[in-house]
Amino acid sequence: MSTVDTLLDNIPLPRMIKVKQRFERPILKDPEKELISRLEEKGILNTVKKGMSIAVTVGSRGIANQPLLVETLIRELKSVGAKPFIIPAMGSHAGATAAGQRAMIEGMGFTEEAMGAPIRATMETVVIGKSENGIPVNIDKYAYEADGVVVINRIKPHVSFRGPYESGLMKMIAIGLGKQRGAEACHDLGFDKMGFNVPAVAKVVLASGKILFAVGSIENPYHETAKIVVLTPQEIITEEPKLLEEAKLLTPKLYFDSLDVLVIDEIGKDISGTGFDTNIVGRYNNTSVSGGPLITRVVVLDITDVSHGNGNGLGLADFTTRRAYGKFDFDNSYPNALTSTVPLSIKIPMVLRSDKQAIQAAVKTCNIMDKTKVRLVRIKNTINLGEIEVSENLIDEVQANPYLEVVPGSEPFSLPFDETGSLL
Repeated sequence: MSTVDTLLDNIPLPRMIKVKQRFERPILKDPEKELISRLEEKGILNTVKKGMSIAVTVGSRGIANQPLLVETLIRELKSVGAKPFIIPAMGSHAGATAAGQRAMIEGMGFTEEAMGAPIRATMETVVIGKSENGIPVNIDKYAYEADGVVVINRIKPHVSFRGPYESGLMKMIAIGLGKQRGAEACHDLGFDKMGFNVPAVAKVVLASGKILFAVGSIENPYHETAKIVVLTPQEIITEEPKLLEEAKLLTPKLYFDSLDVLVIDEIGKDISGTGFDTNIVGRYNNTSVSGGPLITRVVVLDITDVSHGNGNGLGLADFTTRRAYGKFDFDNSYPNALTSTVPLSIKIPMVLRSDKQAIQAAVKTCNIMDKTKVRLVRIKNTINLGEIEVSENLIDEVQANPYLEVVPGSEPFSLPFDETGSLL
């Protein structure tokens, strides 16, 4: 038995109970029909001429109904005689390589067969000008050579900066389409400048005439499509800030102001740019943002397979497992941190042998006298917060909160581990 085993084996873990979190739930019953309706309503496809080659952007996030929406968009473009193709638009993600970015979108369901269009992946860019503050404006080489570009992305609050445009269409134009070079140029002065840099760069791209239109979506707190919009280039500039405010109202949260321990089952680039939504956890990689609950110790148990070893976000946790560390791919993780100039996100926290030990380490170090009274919450990830697990001593708070409810029939239970200490 190792010294670590000796120190942790007798640390008690609380019994847990399953709890529902209630959020507003606007939802589109038929996203495909809604997208087609929005395209027809705008008459936007009338601007597409027969034979036009059109690049359709796909990012690195796991967005609700995104494969369906991209496939629908491609089909509609084909119906008017266009020749659409897909380009990865994710800045420096997936190791900042063309092969890595292609593999990532394919792993998310955006295959040539499923989408009905070829994928053209490159890290080469063309500089088409400079922003008003002197940033060189890069655009994906295949997008530049196409007759037009259609941008499709989710609009939501960003995890690392604030501004009128955060995660969404303008950011995809400035950073996603800019590939590693464009992302690097935008990030070079730090996240406190991003609120200005993103629109400054994106407006140059929009002024070039390369962007034909955009499709934006907003998700409800249950990771479902709540709204779809089709915007002209000018409307991207004027309407996205309003859509961001709508998205903020639908952002999920944890209904606890403070916790001793938060256990996150998985993080990954498909979940958030920083592996998890920092706004929900209250852990950030820079001083430009703040807010969220006060959590003493954060445990990350795993990295999603779709993330291909990109462990961005591990550095914001206090403890992780050997399983997650074994998946951590330096070549896939470091380019993103070097490009964004934020090394904190990819530092390695304390690595424990198993899920059980990682959670016990968090309880041991959370600075409370009576460890049996630890305030602990477990979540799958930060996009699935409709049902969570909370320690038994939080039941009174749950019952006092109109947005929380013990799952009917749920009784307190001990966390189930196998003989290796892995959660079942």
